[in-house]
Amino acid sequence: MTKELPPLIQKKLETLRERNKELEDLMTRPEVLADSQKLLAYSRQLGELRRPVAQFDEYVQLTREIEDNETLSRDSSEDQELRSLAKEELLQLRPQRDGIVELLVDAILVDDKNAAKNVIMEIRAGTGGDEAALFVADLFRMYRMFAEKKGWKVDFIDASATALKGYKEIVFSVTGDSVNRDLRYEMGGHRVQRVPETESSGRIHTSAATVAVMAEAEEVDVEVKEGDLEWEFCRASGPGGQKVNKTSSAVRLRHVPTGLVVRIQDESSQHKNRAKALKVLRARIFEARESETRAKEQNIRRSQIGSGDRNQRIRTYNFPQNRVTDHRIGENFNLDRILLEGELSSLLDSLRGHEREEQLKNL
Repeated sequence: MTKELPPLIQKKLETLRERNKELEDLMTRPEVLADSQKLLAYSRQLGELRRPVAQFDEYVQLTREIEDNETLSRDSSEDQELRSLAKEELLQLRPQRDGIVELLVDAILVDDKNAAKNVIMEIRAGTGGDEAALFVADLFRMYRMFAEKKGWKVDFIDASATALKGYKEIVFSVTGDSVNRDLRYEMGGHRVQRVPETESSGRIHTSAATVAVMAEAEEVDVEVKEGDLEWEFCRASGPGGQKVNKTSSAVRLRHVPTGLVVRIQDESSQHKNRAKALKVLRARIFEARESETRAKEQNIRRSQIGSGDRNQRIRTYNFPQNRVTDHRIGENFNLDRILLEGELSSLLDSLRGHEREEQLKNL
């Protein structure tokens, strides 16, 4: 039994295909070519539509080929060898279309308009003192290894390190193909249960960290006016070397309309820290706006599990039992593979599959 697109999803994809053609036409018009802002906006919209529209075209083509081969395989007037070839062709075409159907259902029901964006991630230590700070370092290493496996690039932005090689907070960006599609599932509270190295009695401790995942915003997404910014510059504190600590390179940026504050002290260059601070600020403003939109749409998109907040406890890493439990789907995974090797793909596939099924039920 092959899969077919639900009618509502097919109708939505047909609308997207029409919009794609409209945008292609708009981008050839002289008045648009002369307006850089419009050209950039239309170009970005086209970029977001290109993949689902191409996949939908492939689905339509495969459906046509399947129907032709099914007719041929049943036609008794045709040569037996030709009918056999049609049946063999069907064995290849049907699985291809099934895979496309899953991608298209994800594109409409699971992925949102920010799925293709890069992200900025913030991991902060919660309860647990030094052990929580070490857990932050473990999570950062997990995401870095996962990114390497996916061919993504991780860029360090800022951190507050501890004496025991942990972090009170670490901020970094991840860039690559459809980064936010996967990493948005990591937003929330992470808990670890293990015996700390400093625990002489062998007692298991529970520590926590929170992960924020923010789609990276460009200037076209978020307008930040210079008059709304308050800058402060000072010497960096903590480890960082003589150049970092002895020059006024550390940046504190406050966005007056929202009250959001960003502190960056990683680079010895004040110019580079300013650029990083603006990058983080845009992402935070964009995420605040998107969170507000999600709250208004929660009755419609209530089964989406990749749009939580950092206060929701999503996962427990249990060292004594070598087990990772994702509480949103109630499934267990091997801790060594997840935390120590960065093998997150199977866990994220389970989350996406669960979300897909829940959304299909709500159609």
